[in-house]
Amino acid sequence: MTGYTMLRNGGVGNGGQPWLLRWSSRIRLTWLSFTLFIILVFFPLIAHYYLTTIDDVDDAGKRIFGPRTGNELCEVKHVQDLCRIRESVSEELLQLEAKRQELNSEIAKLNLKIEACKKSIENAKQDLLQLKNVISQTEHSYKELMAQNQPKLSLPIRLLPDKDDVTFPLPKSNRNCRLHNCFDYSRCPLTSGFPVYVYNSDDYPFGSSLDPLIKQAFEATVRTNVYVTENANIACVYIILVGEMQEPVMPKPTELEQQLHSLPYWRTDGHNHLIINLSRKSETQNFIYNISTGRAMIAQSTFYDVQYRPGFDIVVSPLVHAMSEPNFLEIPPQVPVKRKYLFSFQGEKIESLRSSLQEVRSFEEEIEGNAPADYDDRIITTLKAVQDSKLDFVLVEFTCKNQPKASLPTEWALCGERDDRLELLKLSTFALIITPGDTRLVISAGCAMRLFEALEVGAIPVVLGEQVQLPYNDVIRWNEAALIIPKPRITEVHFLLRSISDNDLLAMRRQGRFLWETYFSTSDNVFSTVLAIIRTRIQIPAAPIREETAVEIPHRSGKAAGTDPNMADNGDLDLGPVETEPPYASPKYLRNFTLTAMDIYRNWNSAPGPFHLFPYTPFDPVLPSEAKFLGSGTGFRPIGGGAGGSGKEFQAALGGNVPREQFTVVMLTYEREEVLMNSLERLNGLPYLNKVVVVWNSPKLPSEDLLWPDIGVPIMVVRTEKNSLNNRFLPWDEIETEAILSIDDDAHLRHDEIMFGFRVWREARDRIVGFPGRYHAWDIPHQSWLYNSNYSCELSMVLTGAAFFHKYYAYLYSYVMPQAIRDMVDEYINCEDIAMNFLVSHLTRKPPIKVTSRWTFRCPGCPQALSHDDSHFHERHKCINFFVKVYGYMPLLYTQFRVDSVLFKTRLPHDKTKCFKFI
Repeated sequence: MTGYTMLRNGGVGNGGQPWLLRWSSRIRLTWLSFTLFIILVFFPLIAHYYLTTIDDVDDAGKRIFGPRTGNELCEVKHVQDLCRIRESVSEELLQLEAKRQELNSEIAKLNLKIEACKKSIENAKQDLLQLKNVISQTEHSYKELMAQNQPKLSLPIRLLPDKDDVTFPLPKSNRNCRLHNCFDYSRCPLTSGFPVYVYNSDDYPFGSSLDPLIKQAFEATVRTNVYVTENANIACVYIILVGEMQEPVMPKPTELEQQLHSLPYWRTDGHNHLIINLSRKSETQNFIYNISTGRAMIAQSTFYDVQYRPGFDIVVSPLVHAMSEPNFLEIPPQVPVKRKYLFSFQGEKIESLRSSLQEVRSFEEEIEGNAPADYDDRIITTLKAVQDSKLDFVLVEFTCKNQPKASLPTEWALCGERDDRLELLKLSTFALIITPGDTRLVISAGCAMRLFEALEVGAIPVVLGEQVQLPYNDVIRWNEAALIIPKPRITEVHFLLRSISDNDLLAMRRQGRFLWETYFSTSDNVFSTVLAIIRTRIQIPAAPIREETAVEIPHRSGKAAGTDPNMADNGDLDLGPVETEPPYASPKYLRNFTLTAMDIYRNWNSAPGPFHLFPYTPFDPVLPSEAKFLGSGTGFRPIGGGAGGSGKEFQAALGGNVPREQFTVVMLTYEREEVLMNSLERLNGLPYLNKVVVVWNSPKLPSEDLLWPDIGVPIMVVRTEKNSLNNRFLPWDEIETEAILSIDDDAHLRHDEIMFGFRVWREARDRIVGFPGRYHAWDIPHQSWLYNSNYSCELSMVLTGAAFFHKYYAYLYSYVMPQAIRDMVDEYINCEDIAMNFLVSHLTRKPPIKVTSRWTFRCPGCPQALSHDDSHFHERHKCINFFVKVYGYMPLLYTQFRVDSVLFKTRLPHDKTKCFKFI
């Protein structure tokens, strides 16, 4: 018990050893902890101190941790890396510092330059302000000088009609009426537009006596004429139709005179009125002969010399085709030039004057005295002698087999029916027209009918009697289409007709065909010609021809057009600058007045040329002057010191051309969006490009999400009414340049080729200038024409899938060319390019011009075109033969001429180097 107690009390018993053991254990643990603390804390501090004070100790061997040299320290591997990094960073810092100093120096210099530029800008602003002031003062001085040296002009005062106008001076006799004393010019200012008011014949009693066909045809023509107005108060000319009348209900002359004088705007004497008496038969009545018409003009087919007032009245052609269009397929061809009969004549004269052969007078007595009254007996004898001689096949008949048509005294009546007469004329090279024996009869409806029928079938008229006044004689040069021979030369007629060459015969036949188509064939032509004669006489410019209104399809642009590397490869040719200013339209046609006043015969009656199909409707918009269109490019040479080449220098060097000019691209497309976009992108950066007109020929509109390329010029997408290849040549009002580049949406052309073609066209503005050439050939086995696309040294056509032409031809193609041709183009969906070549060659009698050596440039990888079909060429064969029938001859001309630029360095195949001439 006692021992147990001692243990609990700390080991007092047994000497107290347990307590000491516990105390000593605690002391050792504390010392050990303190020692570890000293070693872990103070020893690193002491080592750090010695290491950092190596450079301060003189004797390195006195301490255990004595300092070491730099080389010895860098011998340690990881310390060497740190040293290298340190050296690299120091070097970079030095370089950056040097650069910083250089930049500071440059900044200081630039600051000085900025200050100098600011001063220069201020000085330039001051100079610009001074120049503006000088320009303003100069313009003001110029206006003052112009005001001092030029009078102020204003439009003529427009005088309205007055029923009670009696101040107009009366001539001594109505027989002496001319424009200067019987026409009131004050109602027809130059800027009036030539308004014409047409009376309604149904409002007057004589209207019920008119021939229904003529009346209906006249009313239909009036409704579509551009000059006709319903406002009589502003009219320049008033027109009333009084014939042809039907016999049973024909009014008496006194009644007709009273009805004319009672017209609302007759104004006591009828000045500025035109009385039209149209004839559909050869026996038209001249019932106006005994009527007082005052100052009114008369237009009819029969005139006596005491009635006809030259330069005032108008001799019109008969209205044969009143309500029907002529059938071109029934008209005989113009070739061969010579036909079965050299000349022919059929007629019978019911009543004759005393024959000169019955007078016992010598030739000298006839010359000394008055001319014989009637040569008809001498004509009969001479023509029968020619027929009996059998030298040539001629047919003359002076007695009708059937009852002759009614005619005027001393006039040769027509024999047989119209169809029979036409069949004879189709076999005749010349058609004799013997004028009435009564010289007082200036023109008769019978003579006009013979002239109409001869021109219709291509028989060259031979008019015996120089005193006759042929239709529209004051504006048509009849000697280019007919022979007018005095009756005393009847014995020389046979010799004269045989001496005419084939070339002259064809030229006269072509001119006669043109006159018939333009002035005689339809009621529209007759009425338009009558108005054109009056308008030309009083020197009023023609109304501009209408243009097709372009209905734009909205589209989004924004896709940046890329640059085709092939387009940029232009060789050494300088294409000229890309126009940075807005598109420049061609100058408007400003020669309407001078053309009307000065060039009547040249534009109405010369051999068929570019102006010949529009004798009475010269254009106001976008038509070149005659000098530019007909005469440019044949003899121009660069002027100056050889500055030419491209751009404005090139344009200025062409003396007769427009000083500055651009062209419009017209591209026809049909549901080939990707191909179209690629073609448009290739036009990016093309110099002298004014605008691109995309003719969208599909009824399906473009995709809404389609992005059109931005090529630097406007792209106009035009919607068409129907899918027709004729839309390629419509004269869209969006085309504001004279030059048109017609191009397919799958054609590849380099920029240098386009520019060269444009320059060539500027020197041959009346021609088609293009790239792919084709030609026509005669198929001997089938006796027909063929279309040939094989490569050849000759060509007669240039395809309009890549060709330049004048906008003038777009008007002619769309409005003047026979509708039958456009109908066939729509039927076959083909041949529009052939039709354009036919038209231009027919007008100019010149072949097209091919440029560069390219023969084909179709788009690789594009969808298949229509021309790949086998039927394509068969249709084109048919088109050529049909067009020949419409024109009456083959107008295409062969050529071996091609224009190349020496800058192209063209590589020609060895078998074609001898085929072309170069300029």
